[in-house]
Amino acid sequence: MWEIVGLGFDDPAARGLLSAALAELVDRYGGGGDDTPLHAGEFDPPVGCFLVARVDGVPAGCGGWRTPADGTSEVAEIKRMYTLPEWRCRGVAAALLRALEDSARGAGRKRMALETGYKQPEAIALYQKLGYEQIPNFGHYADNPLTVSFGRRL
Repeated sequence: MWEIVGLGFDDPAARGLLSAALAELVDRYGGGGDDTPLHAGEFDPPVGCFLVARVDGVPAGCGGWRTPADGTSEVAEIKRMYTLPEWRCRGVAAALLRALEDSARGAGRKRMALETGYKQPEAIALYQKLGYEQIPNFGHYADNPLTVSFGRRL
């Protein structure tokens, strides 16, 4: 079984997962994978949160939320949601997403929002399965034709 723990964005376990996530994005999209400017402090409570899922103590997935750059305190923007391939389709990503929602709700957020891409159909399917609906694109990739954004009321 797995456990979900809050870790700093710069924690070694988190960094390993983030490197794997970016490598996969490079494979799918090219370039740097994701050039969204991120800073570790954006994921520190109370303005954010970063979680790691561990299976038998081994990191299996991660995800975080941050307060959008425009300071909209009712919204939590999900970033760096990722599950290692060997742990996909086992409920790890869904558990991580629900834990992120619980954290954001506890911090007073009323909505979750995220950007993903059309070359990530499994991510799109997960978000839709868990009640996320497509919203207008926003943020760093708002004008990118490969981007699709989702949101959900908490």
